[in-house]
Amino acid sequence: MFSVVEIAGEQLKVSPAERIFVPKLDQKVGEIVTFDRVLLVADDKNIKVGNPTIKGASVQAKILAHVKDDKVIVFKKKRRKGYRVRRGHRQQYTEIEITSIE
Repeated sequence: MFSVVEIAGEQLKVSPAERIFVPKLDQKVGEIVTFDRVLLVADDKNIKVGNPTIKGASVQAKILAHVKDDKVIVFKKKRRKGYRVRRGHRQQYTEIEITSIE
């Protein structure tokens, strides 16, 4: 069984007991969150496609941790001008575990 759900503007294919990284959520570690923007639900025999979402369907997940991605360096330079800029960025993610699809 799997589902396609929209979480923080991203469409993700999820299945029960799966751990995924999503853009940072505001909830605390250990909380249960419910995502109700379910776009597709499929099991062994049936496939339900929403228009745009499936009414009454939801995906529940438990927040495991808030983590940061590897640093991305942005380096700009103009030759012979003495112009150099070095900036870094670390994207923040939330690790969640899908507990159930209803």
